[in-house]
Amino acid sequence: MSAKLRGLVTLGVVLCQFSSGTPQPGQRAESEPVKLIDSIRGPDLYRSYCAVCHGVDAKGNGPMAAALKAAPTNLTTLTKRNKGRFPAEVVRKTISGEQTFGLSHGPPEMPVWGPIFSQVTRDQDLGLVRIDNLVRYIETLQLK
Repeated sequence: MSAKLRGLVTLGVVLCQFSSGTPQPGQRAESEPVKLIDSIRGPDLYRSYCAVCHGVDAKGNGPMAAALKAAPTNLTTLTKRNKGRFPAEVVRKTISGEQTFGLSHGPPEMPVWGPIFSQVTRDQDLGLVRIDNLVRYIETLQLK
């Protein structure tokens, strides 16, 4: 299977997981939680949840990027675009869903990870840890 086809298949899976309404064959029911990875490490979270759109190198070139209406953000230039200061709070609020930017964080179907990371009752505090670890990891990706 070509890389482009794999990316489109991945896009379909992700969009199916987060779409609303009556599930179609192969879709998850709204009440069925998204499976969380066991790790709470930033690099693992990034690879599992972000790289498909933003790319392994975080430059907005993930396998699904071409299929999206709005190009994913190049996450390596956040500091540069913010006058040399990493916008940690903006990144945290974007991931958690507290702050939205319209289409700049993807189409309405794009998941906001905060509620997903905290969806399991026994795991709600770890949701905040996951977000913090992901923000810290994204900060390490900034171009110097």
